[in-house]
Amino acid sequence: MTKLQPAANHSGLDAAAVASGIEPDPAGVIALDPVLAGIWELAAPYLKVRDNDAHTLYAFGLARALLDAHPEADAAVVLPAILLHDIGWSRVPPGDVLAAIAPGGGRPDLVLLHEKEGARLAADILAECRYDRGSIPAILDIIDGHDSRREAVTIEDAIVKDADKTWRLSPHGIDTVMDWFGLDRGQALRLCSQRVHGHLFTAEAQAMARALSALESVTLWPQRQRLLA
Repeated sequence: MTKLQPAANHSGLDAAAVASGIEPDPAGVIALDPVLAGIWELAAPYLKVRDNDAHTLYAFGLARALLDAHPEADAAVVLPAILLHDIGWSRVPPGDVLAAIAPGGGRPDLVLLHEKEGARLAADILAECRYDRGSIPAILDIIDGHDSRREAVTIEDAIVKDADKTWRLSPHGIDTVMDWFGLDRGQALRLCSQRVHGHLFTAEAQAMARALSALESVTLWPQRQRLLA
């Protein structure tokens, strides 16, 4: 569970006084604007499969950071696409979802099914939200191919693919993959690393992924484990 409240105040300083000097909107801190929040509310019921709801929100954060590094990319395409990219898994039989992406096997037919169904559902959601019609074809094209298409056809496609994959190396991604396949943390880190590194398109995502792998590696060092004991 991510800590949201302090367990202590070792400084002895007045916490309210410290907080009063904190900038309300520093660089790098993001929010979900009302239009995208509306898309999320319609997408969320379709994402209650294998932790896809939380995965989607964290992937959104990564995509937003990648957009800062690529001002030439169209955020009006990238951000709805990342929010909607995995809604199609809701149309795959629950018992087959993890089999579709299992190491050493996989079901490419189910991967394609979730992309096709995701694009179909996304079209309905975007229409219901009265989203900009000019952006919708590009959004649907990204969704319909975000896993199966090996190349990135646009910078927007590259950012969605990279955010989706880089999530695997986040703390939440490692936690999730551990429980998908019954792996310990070291096994999950190595599996995610081999599935992410060498498969990213942007230099910024590559740097993010290397940093996340390094941090998770340190978590597993005996020196760090002794501090946790």
